[in-house]
Amino acid sequence: MHGSGLVAALLIALFMLTQGAAAQTPDEHVTFGAAPYVLGRLQQRLALERGEMAVATSQAVDGYLSKPEGTGPFAAIVYLHGCNGLSERTRRYFAGVLTGWGYVVLAVDSFGSRGIAQACDRPMPDCQADAWGALAYLSSLPFVDRARIGVVGSSQGGIVTMRFASTHDVKIYDVPDDLTFKVAVAYYPICGVATPWLAVPTLILIGDKDDWSPATNCEQWLSQRPDKGDAVRLQVYPGAYHAFDFPGLKYGLSSFGHWLQYDADAAARSTAEMHDFLAAHLGK
Repeated sequence: MHGSGLVAALLIALFMLTQGAAAQTPDEHVTFGAAPYVLGRLQQRLALERGEMAVATSQAVDGYLSKPEGTGPFAAIVYLHGCNGLSERTRRYFAGVLTGWGYVVLAVDSFGSRGIAQACDRPMPDCQADAWGALAYLSSLPFVDRARIGVVGSSQGGIVTMRFASTHDVKIYDVPDDLTFKVAVAYYPICGVATPWLAVPTLILIGDKDDWSPATNCEQWLSQRPDKGDAVRLQVYPGAYHAFDFPGLKYGLSSFGHWLQYDADAAARSTAEMHDFLAAHLGK
């Protein structure tokens, strides 16, 4: 076997092993509060005039928590799902992979919390607030190292991840200033939603045949970035479509006018890329 073929075979074997681990990883259903919006001065003044305390409201959000064996403290990952919601198979896959690497994982269920089936053809809820809430929840756990928490998002979750990685001039959510993600991994996002430079190291994984989140969008965004901000790595997989890492799409299908199909080689390579990137920035 040629060298490149051997590497591909080893990557696929790694991917299949993590698939088996995913099916056996237990998770715990948890509930936490989405980050509330920062109250403006007008809201505070009106509350005072009514003789009330100005309190920001928070949406209750469901999540699924998985952890490695041991007491930690562990690095941790918040996982954000795509526009079809958080399936059991998806959450168990990412839990199996990431806990196998030694990370605590909190998979956020933004849709189940709100009774939403999907948001592929309609505005999505405030998943950014949910992710901030997940970050705050993880940072409060005694077995999590709050200085080593990253975010991984797929598709719509990847878009939210790119927004998280962006720089922000205005504080929108009421969260502590020292609470932040340390690294971001975005599977097939729309990169154009991000600011020209990013605040955290970011890995982008996308297929060159993706017609839902075109790789050309990310390539153009990357080419226009100024030489500042944190490092960004864009990995484009030849011949791969949207959702290339979902084994249930072996034969492909059309969804909302876009083609989705599993690609074993791209899936395995993306898993290896994610492993190395997280390890480099979270110290695993």
